[in-house]
Amino acid sequence: MAIYKLASRKLAEFKAVDWQQSLREAIRTPAELLSILELDAAAVDGFEPTAKEFPLLVPRSFVARMRKGDPRDPLLLQVLPKQREQSKVAGFTRDPLQETCLAQHGVLKKYSGRALIVTTGACPIHCRYCFRRHFPYSDQIASRDHWGGVLKMLRDAKDVTEVILSGGDPLSLVDRRLTELVDEIEKLGSVKTLRLHTRFPIVLPERVGRKLLSILSRTRLSTVLVVHCNHANEIDDSVRIALKDLKSTGTQLLNQSVLLNGINDDVGRLERLSRVLFDCGVLPYYLHLLDPVAGAAHFEVEEPYARELVTQLQHRLPGYLVPRLVREEPGGLSKTIIA
Repeated sequence: MAIYKLASRKLAEFKAVDWQQSLREAIRTPAELLSILELDAAAVDGFEPTAKEFPLLVPRSFVARMRKGDPRDPLLLQVLPKQREQSKVAGFTRDPLQETCLAQHGVLKKYSGRALIVTTGACPIHCRYCFRRHFPYSDQIASRDHWGGVLKMLRDAKDVTEVILSGGDPLSLVDRRLTELVDEIEKLGSVKTLRLHTRFPIVLPERVGRKLLSILSRTRLSTVLVVHCNHANEIDDSVRIALKDLKSTGTQLLNQSVLLNGINDDVGRLERLSRVLFDCGVLPYYLHLLDPVAGAAHFEVEEPYARELVTQLQHRLPGYLVPRLVREEPGGLSKTIIA
């Protein structure tokens, strides 16, 4: 069992912040978001005031990292609805990775030896480029019947050595529910590794409290936590503290980014992100080409330019700080490495 030390935060700080309350107080209307940032709607190119199908959701602490008065702030552009989301673009579909046909009881088994659990449809933030923004979560929530269906599938899948908790965001589960699930996964003899894909430590770092750290520390499973950060401006002191506390549990921390037009499609921005992540104990892992989900075509970066960006990164950074440029393709046996 790993032993972690909360050297970076006092115990009182863990008790002071209620992450669920922070989430309840998150901003949910474009008008309020623009008001806080002192922006006029007329100054925002293609502003969409409603976004009913995939509504705006962004915590106030994340908004505090945005630049006031800047309609092209890279954090703002990730969450602000645009009219272009309504445009139909050839090749951009509601199920770009064809996951719906693969899901059973909230389990996706795409790659050998690994099983992904759709733990919840909830996220702490609604990123406009989300490849699961149209996913039928109501039909594929794994928590039904106290995880009964998913656990039966995993017991029958003797080849599964790694279980991936995804969603939505698995840290949307309260600690009690997360503990229940991890305890059940631990009972599966073939499973050696537990991986969590989460945006919480970046977007709402107060989620990283004593109980979560204890869950990661005490499990017999090797733990990997993959955060999702696209721009160095997302990382402030509170995020640094959360990441370092997660690292103290013995958990391997990795980052995956999505290459986004006008947000991080610049070698200087990508270099700075890798360096800041490493300073927080996180290794760059994947740089994803955009999944062609309906509503997100305006974020696309063409592959030749993406290749050139990675080549430039290789000239500036040691190899361990250069993320692999990848594309996920339906039916593939693994992610396709582009560069």
